[in-house]
Amino acid sequence: MIEIWHNSRCSKSRAGLKYLEEKGIDFKVKEYLKDNITIDELKSILEKLNMRPSELIRKKEAIYKELKLKDATEDELIQAMVENPKLIERPIIINKDKAVVARPLEKIEEVL
Repeated sequence: MIEIWHNSRCSKSRAGLKYLEEKGIDFKVKEYLKDNITIDELKSILEKLNMRPSELIRKKEAIYKELKLKDATEDELIQAMVENPKLIERPIIINKDKAVVARPLEKIEEVL
């Protein structure tokens, strides 16, 4: 089943949800800001995305600057994202062993 890592306060994330609904696709929602995520879970998502942590982290978030993550290692970035999930780019659409950050929304087609 398709899974969407969703932040209800994010317009892009809401648009991703709507996109899936309009396509009539069954999916489950993971509200990753509320549900705890683990380091292993994040590493698995990064693998499916074929991305490094530095590519998935939201560098414009205030917490990124507050934590002085500019020179952080990839492992430190993973830890920061697990502790502060707001730093994770969104929405992430996962289908089995593939995933995409749905920006633009049409990227969702890559995992369907």
